[in-house]
Amino acid sequence: MFFSSYSDWKHCIEVKCGIRLTADYIDERLLMWNDETKEETKKFIELYGDAYHRQIVSFFEQAKQERNLNNK
Repeated sequence: MFFSSYSDWKHCIEVKCGIRLTADYIDERLLMWNDETKEETKKFIELYGDAYHRQIVSFFEQAKQERNLNNK
C-alpha cells in the first residue's frame, strides 16, 4: 500500500497496525531508513523505489517533529 499523505500513513501505523509512534520507535526507524547499507532499507528501495523511500523517511521526520511540538 502506498500512502500519499502523512495522515493516511499515520492512521495506518497507529490504528490499523497498532504501533505507537513513540520517540524511541521513530528514532529507531529513522536510523534504519537513513542507512541505505542496511538490508531492510535496500530491499524496501528495490521493491518500492527511491522516491517512496524518501517519502516514508519524510513521514517519520514529520512524526518526530509532531512529537517534539506536542511535548513542549
